[in-house]
Amino acid sequence: MRTSRLEAFSDGVLAIIITIMVLELKPPAGHSFSDLVHSTGIGLLTYLLSFTYVGIYWNNHHHMFHLVQRVSGGVLWANLALLFCLSLFPFTTGWVDESTFAQTPVVIYGVNMLAAAIAYFVLQTVIIRRQGADSPLRQAVGADMKGKISPVVYLTGIFSALLIDRGGHMGVGIALACYVGVAIMWIVPDRRIGRIVEDYETSD
Repeated sequence: MRTSRLEAFSDGVLAIIITIMVLELKPPAGHSFSDLVHSTGIGLLTYLLSFTYVGIYWNNHHHMFHLVQRVSGGVLWANLALLFCLSLFPFTTGWVDESTFAQTPVVIYGVNMLAAAIAYFVLQTVIIRRQGADSPLRQAVGADMKGKISPVVYLTGIFSALLIDRGGHMGVGIALACYVGVAIMWIVPDRRIGRIVEDYETSD
């Protein structure tokens, strides 16, 4: 089958994920800026980080399927696995918010991010294998250094939260810094992928 239905379904799921996350934000009890910070400050920060991640996955997913003409059953299931991992973001984000960055929720949040990264890699791998030796997606991702570094950084954050300063906040702070660092790394656009997408569409 062509990719249009898969892309439309994925876009719809990601839009719902973002909607659920923003609905979890609590409105301030009062009308001052301090009320906003006290009631919603942490929630806004966690929402911003999770929104950024969902946006990154949507953007990369969009570019990926510009290089795909048809999808197989394996691609459909791999895509569903990715959407499943992303659909847990509202839950893990809300837990981190409610717990005010407690150790266990921060660890689970990192595990959720790691699972999404692995699911995306699996989806990418399934597509490349289906396209064969001359895969345009393989040419686009190249050595995929960001894809290889990201799980390592996630694991660093997860184990930091688990093992460093377990009764304090240092390990959790390192974990959050790792999660933010991966987001910043992926926000920077890869112009090579954009060029390959343009060349691929022109050749068609």
